[in-house]
This record gives sequence, C-alpha cells and structure tokens, in this order.
Amino acid sequence: MISVLYENADVVVVDKPEGLASIPERQPQGESLVELLSAERGEKLYTVHRLDKETSGVIIFARNAEAHRWLNRQFERRLVEKAYLALVHGVVAEDGGTIDEPLRQFGSGRIGVDKDGGKASVTEFTVVERYEAFTLVEARPRTGRRHQIRVHLYHLGHPIAGDPLYGEAAMQKEIPRLMLHAQRINVALPSGTDLAVEAPVPQLLADLISRFF
Repeated sequence: MISVLYENADVVVVDKPEGLASIPERQPQGESLVELLSAERGEKLYTVHRLDKETSGVIIFARNAEAHRWLNRQFERRLVEKAYLALVHGVVAEDGGTIDEPLRQFGSGRIGVDKDGGKASVTEFTVVERYEAFTLVEARPRTGRRHQIRVHLYHLGHPIAGDPLYGEAAMQKEIPRLMLHAQRINVALPSGTDLAVEAPVPQLLADLISRFF
C-alpha cells in the first residue's frame, strides 16, 4: 500500500518508494505509481510532476482536471518549491551554492551540460553534513529538467552515491540504491491554501548512512 502523506478534494500527496516508476515506462517492467495508486483508490489521478524511478519521496497528483491545470501552471511558473536530500561522493568544500548549467539529452539517453545547446537549469544546494568520504546535501531545483540534480552534482564533481548512470561505475556498485530522496514540497493549492508536505527519510537510506558513517 502506498503511503499517503496528505489529501483533500483536489490533490493526493504520497511517498513514492524507490524503484517504482512514477508513470508508465516506454518498456514497462511492472506497474507505475500512478497506475497502482489509481487502482488502489478507485479513481483517476492526474500526473503533475515526476520523480526518477530510482528516487524516493514526496510526489503530488491531482484528483480532477481543474486542479491538474492549476498545479501545472504552478510548476510552469516555477512557483513550486522542492527540496531533496542527496548523499554524494567526496567532501563538498562549499557550505552551499548555485549550479547554473544548461542541460540537454544526448543520443545515449544520458543528460549532460551543454553551454551552447542546453536548456536553462538551476539547482541550489546546502551542505547538511560532511563525512570522511561523502557529503549529505540538500538540493533545491529551481527548474525541472530530467535528471537535473543528478547531473548538476555530477558536474560539480560529486556524483550521488549509488547512481547507476552518473559517476564511476565500480564505486557506484557498492551502494545498493540511488541515495536521492525528495524530502519536501511546498505548493499553493487551488483553494488558495499553501501546502507544505514532507516525506520521512526511507529506512534503507537512513540505515546506509548509519552503517557507513
């Protein structure tokens, strides 16, 4: 059963498990979150935004077409605030900063920085905790590009631990999951209410941090 963090007549906000696609994949290997949740609740849910399959955490769905349009406008106007926790390789020297690097998708399917042909992409970050060989950071994307946080941190020289696409392959295999978690979201609802919802850190991620550090 999917953990519901908040719901009202317009939205349902849930805690997405790691390893579950947000929406149906091109080559589906199982049901997606929106399909499972819609079937579980017996209603049609509308996709507003997505999390990568490997990412866990808070995600919001609309329960009607009007709320769907409203929330889409909030995302398009960059009025939604999202914060992620990421455990990255290496010790980040700065206490925080802004990564302002345009991104585009290459033929391999990977996303990368392209200063000439990429789309504007901005991620702010703050160091939460430093360890011997890792750093826990809070990342706040100001744009919504695919793999944005993963690529920006990789470009910074600190790939997210356990990332199957970015970073040194042998090193990444030592971590059993992508250490990226969508921790909270702040959004204005159609009713005019400001909603802030936080998803608890998954036990596996918390256990891994405790085990390694």
